[in-house]
Amino acid sequence: MPDFDHSVLGTREQISLGLDTFGDAPLDGAPGNHAETLREVVAEAVLADRVGVDYIGLGEHHRADYAVSAPDVVLAAIAGQTERIRLGTGVTVLSSDDPIRVYQRFATLDAVSGGRAEVQLGRGSFIESFGLFGLDLGDYDRLFAEKLDLFSALQHEKPVTWEGSIRAPLEAKQVYPTTAAGKLPAWIAVGGTPESVVRAARYAMPLVLAVIGGSPAAFVQFSDLYRRALEQYGHAELPIGMHSPGHVAATDDEAREQLHPHQAELYTRLGRERGWPPYSRIQFEQAASPQGALFVGSPETVAQKIAWAARTLGLSRFQLKYSVGALPHAERLESVRLYGEEVIPRVRELLAGS
Repeated sequence: MPDFDHSVLGTREQISLGLDTFGDAPLDGAPGNHAETLREVVAEAVLADRVGVDYIGLGEHHRADYAVSAPDVVLAAIAGQTERIRLGTGVTVLSSDDPIRVYQRFATLDAVSGGRAEVQLGRGSFIESFGLFGLDLGDYDRLFAEKLDLFSALQHEKPVTWEGSIRAPLEAKQVYPTTAAGKLPAWIAVGGTPESVVRAARYAMPLVLAVIGGSPAAFVQFSDLYRRALEQYGHAELPIGMHSPGHVAATDDEAREQLHPHQAELYTRLGRERGWPPYSRIQFEQAASPQGALFVGSPETVAQKIAWAARTLGLSRFQLKYSVGALPHAERLESVRLYGEEVIPRVRELLAGS
């Protein structure tokens, strides 16, 4: 298998700047909400391609508040209407899926998109898929560990011999289709546990840090750990990405006032499920501060903050989760436009001068 050129995923010298969405859907009970939201996701991705965004990632969920449960299908629709943007997930819940089918679906996407597909693998922050697909939450860790091991073996695109406890063994089985590059790019997305970071290094997979609270600066320990672990395993340096929520508008005040009610509703609703207190305006302002995890503001404000995070963590990619709750489609489109036309060039300018 030829060495995969990871520079297409971004480097510290030429950062890749992308967008993520879960297809956040309104919860007003309208029967067409999911269908309309999925069409809006496609339109947003087409605009992102046109304005120079490097990557679009679709998160897999199985809940009423998120419309994307089959990211590869939506990405295929996007592929047919775009030319250059890379297409991936954020994340694919590998624990509750079949690694062989995941590889086949994304290798197929890679073919029809002209080599633009990748996948980000994780355990996800929600557990609905386990019951939906008849899996035992008691097997949470074992399912991910073994399925990741099998997926890693599939990346060689040669006959696979593999044995574990979660499925029948494989004996010299070839999986099709294969990719033109000889390997489907796969990242491991983590929420900040040392064990997950080291596992990404062990499998020589690029790392995505999900920074949704606190400060990105607190994740330096994980980026440093990842680089040390890569060296200890004898692997070359690999990309590190970061996923964080945010919103771009013409001014700081406009961006914050557009985002705050939807951010507050979302986090308060999730808080009721998980035992958190209601989301306060103070929490929002802290997260939106210069070193918080919420990248919200004017193009200049957001660009400055991304450049700071990229320097702090040594990022090769930044992914802005631009859709939050019932934030209107028109405001999401404008956020995508400003991100591509103004934020991305400014980030590159700032990093080139540092």
